[in-house]
Amino acid sequence: MSKRIVTVFGGSGFIGRHVVRRLAQEGAQVRVAVRDPETANYLRLMGGVGQIVPVPTDISDTASVANALVGADQAVNLVGILFEARKQRFQSVHTDAAARIADASQTAGLRQLVHVSAIGADTKSDSLYAQTKGLGEAAVKRAFPEATILRPSIVFGPEDGFFNLFAGISGLAPALPVFGCPAWPKLSVFSDKGLINFDFYGDGGTKFQPVYVGDVADAVMTGLRSPETAGKVFELGGPTVYTSKELMVLMLQTIGRRRLLLPIPFWLLTIMGFFMEALPRPLITRDQVKLLRRDNVVARRAKKLQDLGITPTAAEAVLPTYLARFKIHRSARAEKA
Repeated sequence: MSKRIVTVFGGSGFIGRHVVRRLAQEGAQVRVAVRDPETANYLRLMGGVGQIVPVPTDISDTASVANALVGADQAVNLVGILFEARKQRFQSVHTDAAARIADASQTAGLRQLVHVSAIGADTKSDSLYAQTKGLGEAAVKRAFPEATILRPSIVFGPEDGFFNLFAGISGLAPALPVFGCPAWPKLSVFSDKGLINFDFYGDGGTKFQPVYVGDVADAVMTGLRSPETAGKVFELGGPTVYTSKELMVLMLQTIGRRRLLLPIPFWLLTIMGFFMEALPRPLITRDQVKLLRRDNVVARRAKKLQDLGITPTAAEAVLPTYLARFKIHRSARAEKA
């Protein structure tokens, strides 16, 4: 019996490497459809000889996408960007490419397509990122109605761009940001004790429900295996909802550092985003500030990881396994003392 062929668009990225590894372990023939195959060559080591094959694919070209799907049985779309740069635009990547992949998958007669979107995807959002994600989902549903759509919250894991980023910054800066705090501190006076308290953090800023990358990859695999997921949307979040402040505290506790937490209101974030957008990899953009105005958590009535038979992994169980390199060793503390 011939191996099933699965094409993974964007398979060389953070989530992609975990999906490719699982597919290889199941014995599938994996095509990693990427713009530059050289960036995906490291994935070959995850499978047998010739089992994982990077193929050059231009997601803006219909013929190129169709070629990546020739003879395939299933496909996964992991393509996405966090900010616009040069030719990489939200509309072309999140909407047009999603539609192109779904249409080509339907034409090729694929058994299943798993489309990875994001929590907050909404065609009416004022964030272009969320709006184009929503339009992409709508395009996928039209072209391939039986597609499984997954919407993860912020994804964490060994190669993530969130905890690793801020853990690295904590080694260089005396303070870390808390996003979405009140514009002005709230003053509280305790007359009986003669105390005055300034509340700078409010409710702790934007809320997130970080999900482990391994759980997201497992959700993709379930979407490929289980016919019951066809045509459904699942929102993927971890077992705990954290505020922006709580996430920074959790990260600092994990690496054993103490840093000042700076409350940053949205108006200041917007100004910062305006200037940072000129950088090759901006820490924040104005469009991302619009995203941060809404909590990034699983909706109450949404289908969840548990509906896929997956128990969410706690961040506290995983963060120490890959943030240890940011810890200050005892010897270093002793020298500073």
